[in-house]
Amino acid sequence: MTDDHNQNNVSIASDDTKATLHSKLQSMQEQNIEVEAETEAKKRGYSYINLKGYPISADAIALIDKEKAESLQLLSFYYTGEEVRFGAIDPGDPTVREFTKQLAEKLNANASTLLISPLSFQIGLKAYDKVPRLRKIETGVQITEEELNQMQARLTTYEDLQKELDKANTSEIISLIIASALKFDTSDIHIEAEEKEIKLRLRVDGELATIATMPKTVWPKIDARVKLLSNLKLNITSEPQDGRFTISLTDDKIDVRVSTLPTSYGESIVMRLLKSSSVGLQFEQLGLRGRSFKDLEYNIARPNGMIITTGPTGSGKTTTLYAILNKLNDEATKIITLEDPIEYKLKGINQSQVAPDKGYNFAGGLRSILRQDPDIIMVGEIRDLETAEVAINAALTGHLMVSTIHTNSAAGAIPRLLAMGVKPFLLAPSINAIIGQRLLRRLCKECRREVKLDNDEIGQRVRKLLLSISETSGDRPTEEQINSAQFYQANPDGCEKCHAGYKGRVGVYEVMAMNEDVEKMVLSGNVSEYDAQAIAIKGGMVTMVQDGLLKAMEGITSVTEVFDKTE
Repeated sequence: MTDDHNQNNVSIASDDTKATLHSKLQSMQEQNIEVEAETEAKKRGYSYINLKGYPISADAIALIDKEKAESLQLLSFYYTGEEVRFGAIDPGDPTVREFTKQLAEKLNANASTLLISPLSFQIGLKAYDKVPRLRKIETGVQITEEELNQMQARLTTYEDLQKELDKANTSEIISLIIASALKFDTSDIHIEAEEKEIKLRLRVDGELATIATMPKTVWPKIDARVKLLSNLKLNITSEPQDGRFTISLTDDKIDVRVSTLPTSYGESIVMRLLKSSSVGLQFEQLGLRGRSFKDLEYNIARPNGMIITTGPTGSGKTTTLYAILNKLNDEATKIITLEDPIEYKLKGINQSQVAPDKGYNFAGGLRSILRQDPDIIMVGEIRDLETAEVAINAALTGHLMVSTIHTNSAAGAIPRLLAMGVKPFLLAPSINAIIGQRLLRRLCKECRREVKLDNDEIGQRVRKLLLSISETSGDRPTEEQINSAQFYQANPDGCEKCHAGYKGRVGVYEVMAMNEDVEKMVLSGNVSEYDAQAIAIKGGMVTMVQDGLLKAMEGITSVTEVFDKTE
């Protein structure tokens, strides 16, 4: 028993010795790593710190979110409110330097960045475990709702933005621009580097206008802040880049898509603002009326066939498709979309984004979708024969297919598809309806001005177009109704509510529903846009310009806006 006891003691002592040796070896390796880091810091002129045993507080580590810390190999280990200290494996990295500068400016704190070893960095990452899980970690390059609200309170007119930009520091400039864009219901922000200045343009209700200018000297800082927000590479200025970031508000979420493009004097930055609330537009709110509304409502309720929307970029095609999907969306229906890119998230709908660089295009993606047992399919755009043929076959085999195509009118879609190479005998039975559309600016009700419909060239043209509306449409007004209608024009000076005489937009539509005459025309294979338009009008279609003039009669928009946007 004594011998066994002695043997156990020897074994335990041996294990202890191994553990001690391992610990000493590990300690020596760690020491060597720190010595190398300290030597590197001295060589490059940086201060150095070993974070082993350093009391990193939750307030300090939470200044940079963990994902950003890992991507930059940077963390904050000391923060008092007046002073902040960062640790970085490579303090000289341009992205690290710009990020810490932006964060220090935002915190209004004195900052210093020390070189740390990879070992110290891993030790620092463990400090994230101290941050309460319910607490949101915010990076210094996020834009907060509180910040936006404070800035919007200082903006009443476009001129106010120029005054605020003239006195803003670098970290405030982008926040000010986004705050103004939200204030004035902007869809796109354009920041353009020119030879002597930076130009800021906002697209409001489809119209692009120069709102402010900034000195060229601030361009590098503006460029860096936008790229930090959208996770783009700061040191890439000679190639296009695409990124995005999200601004979370109390009652909405703004997804900002960012695109940079190299130009002669720097870069052009475009930010598209996508509001989650925009996707809530209901089918009944699109602006469809009379025969057009009834035809489309009937055709989207059919179990199979194709609904195609047409129009130029920015004419609201995607909004129309989303409204159709929202109307058809229920628990008993499987809906799948294939988009480029996904603009808005739709609840209860499976959305997929094409990735051409990975071989996932519209045609291939559509074939994959068909294996998912869908009832309704949305394809972002029909661009080629392969996609068109797969879409048409899907429409003929029990699926409702909705998509878009770039043509000037509803009638132009058929000759365009035939020109792609689609066979007439497949196209004719597959189409339910084709929608042509545009977006017109709504007149501001606060400052619009009444205008008489004179008997001049424009007045005669308005009367002729309105009186030529097909009687079968049910929308044709009488001459007496036209003469007694109140028409309005925009106040060019605008008011505090609109700034430009217009506020918001409304859709104008033409719906060409498939009927016997249209089907015969398609089967003939010899179709011109002019002939298709004539047959559709004969069947009761109200054209976009006629729909616009009916809305002008109601004081929704102006005659000038109708003619400018629909012809």
